[in-house]
Amino acid sequence: MRLLLTVNSAFNLVNFRTGLIRALIGDGHRLVALVPRDSYAPMLEAMGCRVVHLEMDNKGLSPVRDAGLLVRIRRALRHERPDVVLGFTIKNNIYGGLAARNLGIPFLPNVTGLGTAFLRGGWLAHLVERLYGSAFASAPVVFFQNLDDVALFRGRGLVRPDQVRLLPGSGIDIDRFPQTAMPQNGAATTFLLIARMLRDKGVVEYADAARVLRPRYPEARFRMLGPLGVANRTAIGARVLREWVAEGIVDYLGTVDDVVPHIAAADCVVLPSYREGVPRTLLEAAAMARPIVATDVPGCREVVEQGVNGLRCHARDAGDLARAMRQMIEAGPEARRDMGLAGRRRIETLYDERIVIERYRDELASLAQSRAVAFDLPPEPPAAAGHPPRRRRIS
Repeated sequence: MRLLLTVNSAFNLVNFRTGLIRALIGDGHRLVALVPRDSYAPMLEAMGCRVVHLEMDNKGLSPVRDAGLLVRIRRALRHERPDVVLGFTIKNNIYGGLAARNLGIPFLPNVTGLGTAFLRGGWLAHLVERLYGSAFASAPVVFFQNLDDVALFRGRGLVRPDQVRLLPGSGIDIDRFPQTAMPQNGAATTFLLIARMLRDKGVVEYADAARVLRPRYPEARFRMLGPLGVANRTAIGARVLREWVAEGIVDYLGTVDDVVPHIAAADCVVLPSYREGVPRTLLEAAAMARPIVATDVPGCREVVEQGVNGLRCHARDAGDLARAMRQMIEAGPEARRDMGLAGRRRIETLYDERIVIERYRDELASLAQSRAVAFDLPPEPPAAAGHPPRRRRIS
């Protein structure tokens, strides 16, 4: 089939969906990515996925401006005429779903997170809920990454029970993120936060916790890795980050194409996020046998089994985060190693990306079968020169 994937950046597809893209292309599907073109677009094209540029504002929350996004997505779908649309990230799920529904194209959204609007509540959250309900109304299935999001969407009547499918996050390539021996840092415990520099990711709480712990554990290191200046209303400014570095409480590592060596150099990976789908950074850390400290919120709690492969803390609470990080320091190297090994086993059992790929294959096969049944017709005659073949609508 001709599959169109829409998401808020080519970066997202390359970093989180490479295994899925390669599997679908290997199955003989033709893939088009409708995304804002960035430096990762050539990597998609090298995999065999054609890229169509989508102009969109990732930062803005204006329904008026986003009406233009709906028009652009609908125009692209009319031009590309895909058999199925796969949606990821909030705006692409909402406006991609609305456009696909309008054109009668099957839409398979993946709810990877709820975003700032849901976290803040108010009239905007109410509007987003209504948009979700309309966008997902005719979707054959809706993929979720944690049971909390399933309960929220079902409780508010945004999806039907028969639509719900649960995925283990984005899945993880356990060969790309191999089990790795703990670093030999002696008494110096190295923490690593991997995230976009956003308040919603708990970046401020991480810096505050480091400020609390630094006097008692002067040898400990508190590293931060991820993009700065992200198009998001909760983005941390460069000036604030420079002040933290100058104060000596954190080390900012910038952005990298390969996080593997940085995870390998860490004793513990931390993510104090306010809410997630299932955070990829925690899957990567656990796959590499690193213990985790994360907030007890939807998405994070699925990955972290308290006291087994990591520790949980309260969201928006720097003091409780510092408590969990202090507990991780005082646990010592052997206990951290054991937690890391437990995390690796958990990933191999529950979060291998092959599970995600097979579930997408199952749903696409089901759609292909329903099309064959709904359209029990002889093959169409060849199209006249210069005219594309007529498309058949999939029920």
